[in-house]
Amino acid sequence: MTIHQISVFLENRAGQLAEITRILADAAIDMRAISIAETADYGVLRLIVDQPQKTTSTLLEHGFILSMTPVTVVAVPDEPGGLAPVLQLVAEGNIDIEYMYSLFTHTDGKAYMVFRVSDDEKFTALLAGHGIEAVTSRELGIEA
Repeated sequence: MTIHQISVFLENRAGQLAEITRILADAAIDMRAISIAETADYGVLRLIVDQPQKTTSTLLEHGFILSMTPVTVVAVPDEPGGLAPVLQLVAEGNIDIEYMYSLFTHTDGKAYMVFRVSDDEKFTALLAGHGIEAVTSRELGIEA
């Protein structure tokens, strides 16, 4: 199951993250995950939120440049080494991980990892073949 991540392109200047989080808070949008990558000139803020369409509209109204990207979320045991079997499958399947990060949510002894991979269909089929299902947006409280 694909989850929609919002990537926001930011100037490398103080206050950008504070501004975005204030805008989201004012719009009653709840963040499920946040990650930032930067270069010398700009940053890319990656968000998973409970209301992706509303978030997109709200940020566009405030002049931000953004894109929506499909990602896969996988629940792994929230214990030492819990992520290792999934990463081993990815390696054995010869699937490149473009990036990954975790969600804030931890439930029933599970942590949630966000994956952006080179071949999402191959990735989810490989996981399913080993009894690992991708997490649905409904499970994360995200509007479709």
